[in-house]
Amino acid sequence: MTKELMTLADRIKTLREQAGLTQAEVARRLGISRAGVNAWEMGLSVPSTPYVVELAKQFGVSTDYLLGVENTASISVKGLSEKQVSALMGIIDCFRKG
Repeated sequence: MTKELMTLADRIKTLREQAGLTQAEVARRLGISRAGVNAWEMGLSVPSTPYVVELAKQFGVSTDYLLGVENTASISVKGLSEKQVSALMGIIDCFRKG
């Protein structure tokens, strides 16, 4: 599925899976039921604003990304040296050039 066609439900599920978390683990972190997370991922309901903010924090993305307002994900470079950050930027540039 292309990122342009991803819904909020798709993004929540994809980010959760990329983080290696179960629905129950996400639910526990947010203080809600597993069924609530499942409903979000199935598109049966949508998280309220506070949960959108908390999901973005948990997954290290912006709320805009989570909601599909922008198609830009963020990567934390915390703990990396300048040389490592520079190497990552070089890889990103290679991907952008195709």
